[in-house]
Amino acid sequence: MTARLATVRLLAAASLLALALAGCQDGSGINGPTARSIAPIAPQTLALMQTKGMQQSDPILIRAYKKEAEMEVWKRGGDGRYALLKTYPICRWSGQLGPKVREGDRQAPEGFYTITPGLMNPNSSYYLSFDTGFPNAVDRANGRSGRYLMVHGTCSSAGCFAMTDATIAEIYAVAREAFIGGQRSFQFQSYPFRMTAQNMAKFRNDPNMPFWQNLKEGSDYFEALREEPKVGQCGTKYVFGGSDAAAGACKPKVDPLVAEKREHDEREVAELVAKGTPAVRVVYQDGGQNPVFRPPANTSAFASLGGTETVLPYDAKEFGRHNLGDVSRPETLAAGPQEIEIEPKGQPTMMAGIEPALPAKAAAKAVRGQKPAATTLMANRTEPELRVETTASVGEKPARITVADADGDSSSYQKVLGSLFDKEKPAAPATPAVDATVVPEPVKLAHAADKVAPKAAAKAHPVKTAKVEAKADAKPDAKLALRKGEPEAKAKP
Repeated sequence: MTARLATVRLLAAASLLALALAGCQDGSGINGPTARSIAPIAPQTLALMQTKGMQQSDPILIRAYKKEAEMEVWKRGGDGRYALLKTYPICRWSGQLGPKVREGDRQAPEGFYTITPGLMNPNSSYYLSFDTGFPNAVDRANGRSGRYLMVHGTCSSAGCFAMTDATIAEIYAVAREAFIGGQRSFQFQSYPFRMTAQNMAKFRNDPNMPFWQNLKEGSDYFEALREEPKVGQCGTKYVFGGSDAAAGACKPKVDPLVAEKREHDEREVAELVAKGTPAVRVVYQDGGQNPVFRPPANTSAFASLGGTETVLPYDAKEFGRHNLGDVSRPETLAAGPQEIEIEPKGQPTMMAGIEPALPAKAAAKAVRGQKPAATTLMANRTEPELRVETTASVGEKPARITVADADGDSSSYQKVLGSLFDKEKPAAPATPAVDATVVPEPVKLAHAADKVAPKAAAKAHPVKTAKVEAKADAKPDAKLALRKGEPEAKAKP
């Protein structure tokens, strides 16, 4: 009886979707819903829900972490509190740690976003997808631009979170069932890294730290209460809390448990700094990828999840068998991220694997006498800078990299479920943009915890802080880009 009811449920959903999308076309060339968009949740995941006391119709919330390259799906129980259903490895994200600033910067967004049924795309060219809703009100208040920043299948990213086809199929199905169960929208939280005291201490002098501290306020709310924080805007910042935050109060009431967590983390950050935890910045050639998708010989370059003894929240063998599709810019993944240590006053210090900058005369002799290194550090600037240039070639012609990981939008669920949801204005079809990797110039930041750092700390040799630039022509060659794993400019996910 249960199996028959499930079959009827799927057929009804398929019929409604077909009616809703009867006149819709996208870059995939498919009219109406596909089998993948109405596929049931995998039996293993349903069994996992049962062991955790969850129903497939329960509301969801999703959290993503760039540095760890992980995405979590949470489900809300009858008591209103969320519990973790499953953690998925992210196959590819592009850009650097930090918010998306402008269209074309290859940055995956960071912030709090609301995903409505109208942002789900069952006919994506990248198997399945949903739009993050970037830019939101806070993004616009900060002058950030961009569009069609998606979570989708196929391991290719130009500002998106790319999962494998199998992974996005499962996430999509879980979200679909939550919408059918009555959830009007779900929250998508995107972070540069897990908002732990260790990471806040480590990245305390990064130029993005004021923004990340703002994100941590929302993360603290969720982790302390296991409730979805109401999100509001005060000028160029987020505010989090209850109904007063949603109404736009600049100083919403803070729950005692949330305040306790924040105070505990601040004390721990201060202690870590006092013990000599170095302040660093992390620089990527172009984003990262979870280690489970890398060959064993190269996984050491992606140690964000810890060493070989780390117990992963997913089966590495399972994801190692996934079809990745066209991986975008694979050459930028090989080297892994570079960490640059920064002194409390904003001056960089040496880290392992980074050569010190040579004095001008010595540098001139080195240039005349030997081949320059792949990574060069430039001296005699008031603001430190590290320039990492990556060039790829196909034959004798330089490789031109185009990006088209923008997904289109579909309001299928909005049409299907009718009065269950407030009408949302669907976004226009995606228009791909050409991105170049850019890291903002560093600025001097002082974390309060630095005040307790030991004064006797030895000063290491100063180097230049990071700025990564990827070469890209103004007129990308789409055919060549496809051979390099980038989608053609006209493709619409």
